[in-house]
Amino acid sequence: MREEKVLANAVVCFLVRIYNQSVLMAMKTDGIGKGCWNGYGGGIESGETLVKACIRELREESGIGTFERSLWKVGEVDCHNTKTDGETFVCKVHYFFCNFWMGTPESRPEEKMINPTWFNISDLPYSKMMPADSDFLPFIFEGRVIKAEIFLGPYQKEKIASTKIDFIESFSMGRLTRYS
Repeated sequence: MREEKVLANAVVCFLVRIYNQSVLMAMKTDGIGKGCWNGYGGGIESGETLVKACIRELREESGIGTFERSLWKVGEVDCHNTKTDGETFVCKVHYFFCNFWMGTPESRPEEKMINPTWFNISDLPYSKMMPADSDFLPFIFEGRVIKAEIFLGPYQKEKIASTKIDFIESFSMGRLTRYS
C-alpha cells in the first residue's frame, strides 16, 4: 500500500477567465487527488510565501508564468484528514485565483497534472473532483471569500463529516487583497 502523504500547508491556484466565466483545471495522475480535476498547487517549500508557492506551482505544473499582482486569495480550508491507522492531521489549503498569466497551459505528466481543460464555472465536474469541493468551491466561484473546515478519510478519498463554512470579507495580505 502506498504511503499516505502528510502536509501542513498547501496552495491551490485556479486560472480564471472573468470575461467568459471559465476556469482551468487539470487531471491529477498521482498522489492526493489522483484521478480528480483540480487547480494547480501543492506543498509550500521551506521559507516560501503563499504567493511564491502559487507562482512556482503554476510554473512547474502548467508551464505558465504569472505575477504577484495577478493572484488573489479567495479561500482557506482546514482539511482534517484521518489516515488508515486512525492518526489525524490538518492541512491548511490556501485557495487563489489568477487572472493574468503568460504562456499556454500544457500537460505536465512528470508533475502529475495532465489534460488542462477550461470549464464553465456554472458547469464544473464536481463528481470528478475532490470529495468536499462541491461544498465550498461554488461559493468561491460566485465571488464569496471563505474559511472552511472539511473532514476526509484515508487518502482524502471520502468525506467523513459535514463541511463547515464561514464567509469573510477578504484576506489581508499586504498589497494582495481581494478588493484592492
